[in-house]
Amino acid sequence: MDAALIPKGVKRCPIWQFVLWIGANGLVLAWGVFAMVLVFIKGLNQTNMNNAYGFALWIWADLAVIALGGGAFFTGFLRYLVGKDELKNIINYAVLIGVICYTSALLILSFDVGQPLRNWFIFWHANVHSMLTEVAFCLSAYLGVLIIEYIPMVLENRKLDKIPFFHHLSHNMHEIMAVFAATGAFLSFFHQGSLGGVPGVMFGRPFGFREGILVWPWTFFLFTWSAAAFGPCFTIWITKITEALTRKKLVKDNVIDLLAKISGWMIFTYLIAKTIDTIWWATQTAPSKGFTFMEFYTSSPGSWYGLWILFAELVIGGLVPAIILITPKLRRISALLWIAVFCGVLGVSLNRWVMVLQTLAVPVLPFEGWFPYMPSWQEVATTILPVAYGVIMISISYRYLPIFPQERELNPIDEPEAAAAPKAEPAPEPDAAGPEPELSPAES
Repeated sequence: MDAALIPKGVKRCPIWQFVLWIGANGLVLAWGVFAMVLVFIKGLNQTNMNNAYGFALWIWADLAVIALGGGAFFTGFLRYLVGKDELKNIINYAVLIGVICYTSALLILSFDVGQPLRNWFIFWHANVHSMLTEVAFCLSAYLGVLIIEYIPMVLENRKLDKIPFFHHLSHNMHEIMAVFAATGAFLSFFHQGSLGGVPGVMFGRPFGFREGILVWPWTFFLFTWSAAAFGPCFTIWITKITEALTRKKLVKDNVIDLLAKISGWMIFTYLIAKTIDTIWWATQTAPSKGFTFMEFYTSSPGSWYGLWILFAELVIGGLVPAIILITPKLRRISALLWIAVFCGVLGVSLNRWVMVLQTLAVPVLPFEGWFPYMPSWQEVATTILPVAYGVIMISISYRYLPIFPQERELNPIDEPEAAAAPKAEPAPEPDAAGPEPELSPAES
């Protein structure tokens, strides 16, 4: 049964290895589910969040996976709307990663609500004055778009594709996928931006506060820009990890090179905007609110909020990947490409960290000190839960679905039936001068 579901012309590991792999990740998943059940039953007292830290570790993880899942909407935008046809060979994987990231994001939000039975309140009793309402609406809608984009891959499973209805449905869905790609790009622009707008409008938290354009602070646009810039880095990074684990080449170099180059230039332009924003905030915005630049960073030993984090975000997580990815000779060196995409993932994750945790840690009253925070094991477990879920989802999809269109070409295997069959003798050519010889019944 397992072999019958595996796509034709590709090789997969033995079923016992696959079961062990899924089982090991399933144990991590079970640990996270146990913590999740505790949070759902006992409430947010299972966490170390408090009045200072209403947003904490799993909200950072939520913003990080949404940013990293930006590779789905931006790759789809490039493939279907800009016309970068080479990206058709990686768009399936980008969509799968997007599905994992966005389902994880909504799962984390259900933790934070604390009462999952009231999740529907977000939609029925919407606070129309809150950016988070728009985030919830767009997240839910875009997850629906991603699932629609993922369905054709499921229908192209070896067994399902034999059913005429499913075969034609998947073909017709591919034909109109540009509509969903455009819808996804529109929805992503607004929910990515609104996630950045939340700290940007909180003038009671001056670390994140920014001036803006009309009703939107600059962080609105910087969040969208960074998701489009760094999201493809995550897609490339996960693709490279998959190739390393499977010991196969799954995507041609020209596809990775194109996506890496576009990502590099997006990071480079984002870094210019982010640097201007940081300088303006440090020299204009913060002093106008009564703060000096260094008051936003602490020099206490072992601090998570030291000046080092700004350097790590802008230089290690920004300048380094930008230089490598926009330089053809550098990005085509495998080791440097690994470094660049990892640093890109690190950079955008640090950005979301400081906009969530550091924004809340900075003291804003003269008698306050830096607010300490250490997540509980329940927060850690529920933050790791989406990682285990993602690994299982990728493993099952890779084993049974045609995720990588170039896999058969890049990893040819000998068909045992073709190798075992005797080579047929060529038939004698007919004599042009006379009639063809008659064949005996045995020869016929």
